[in-house]
Amino acid sequence: MKKTALVVCPGRGTYNKAELGYISQHAKDGALLAQFDAVRSAAGLATVSELDQQPLFSRSTHLKAENAAALIFAAGMVDYRSIDPEQFDVVAVTGNSMGWYTALGCAGVLAANSGMQLVTDMAQLTADGAGAQFIYPVIDENWCPDPQRSALVQQQLSEHHGDLFMSIVYGGYAVLAGSEAAVKAAMAALPPCDERFPLLLPGHAAFHTGFMQAASDKALALWPAARFNQPQLPLIDGRGQVWPNFGSDLAALQRYTLQHQVCQSYDFSKALQVAVKEFAPEHIILLGPGAGLGGAVAQSLIQIGWQGLRSKQDFVAIQQSAEPYVLSMGLPEQRCLLA
Repeated sequence: MKKTALVVCPGRGTYNKAELGYISQHAKDGALLAQFDAVRSAAGLATVSELDQQPLFSRSTHLKAENAAALIFAAGMVDYRSIDPEQFDVVAVTGNSMGWYTALGCAGVLAANSGMQLVTDMAQLTADGAGAQFIYPVIDENWCPDPQRSALVQQQLSEHHGDLFMSIVYGGYAVLAGSEAAVKAAMAALPPCDERFPLLLPGHAAFHTGFMQAASDKALALWPAARFNQPQLPLIDGRGQVWPNFGSDLAALQRYTLQHQVCQSYDFSKALQVAVKEFAPEHIILLGPGAGLGGAVAQSLIQIGWQGLRSKQDFVAIQQSAEPYVLSMGLPEQRCLLA
């Protein structure tokens, strides 16, 4: 008996030193990798295979915007194609931030080569964008909402109105973005916690804000709606809107992808919460690279008390049971249950 699953795609910053070689190791489909490499070669860029198979991880090479985006998209698509269709019936797909592009690839809105072209284009268009981005927790150590921290974040947003924005709502974390001056001031004003936060995200511009308007305008001109296909699977976007399979307005999907999603806040928590409520999956499958999505997914579920989840301990207990609810392709012990 097949189990239903929601697939979730990770965003920027997920292909790091530990992920080097990940794509080559897991790519069952040589043709898929060849398509990705052809797109990159035609653009005069390092291929996914070359980058993934380098002997050493190089921050300057692998974390360069157009390379990182290509590696993240490729890893996600390789993982999606690795899910055993005899065991799992994927009922919907969503993603975090840049993971929206991977979600479009999984749903067939973009063919593999088009998806690679789009993530490369978007990385190049936004790489020179102004501003910065940082992350700050709005939960306590039990992963329950912390009203005091949320209030501090809102205070900074109002103090720097027009210069600082909520970029991503990411489970128990607020990702804020804006001008470098506003980001610096907000980070100095927020009380340090967990010895890590507030944490500046290196190499990130003010994503999901109006600072990306020029990139959005260029992308809309480069990527007309005619390059998009009807989704083969329902998609849940960063507003929590469901795009139905075989019945979506492609001009609206193109505008959302290249305009709203680029220039306005991305609510990953809402996307995930709507997805589980609408499709009630028996499992949530997290694609690679990496396995960093788990915490934000759990925190988003705790916020709505999904299946009785109220705290970090509740989630850990489910994950340690014989049938973990959330399965991550980036964890070898869970991947073997999926592929």
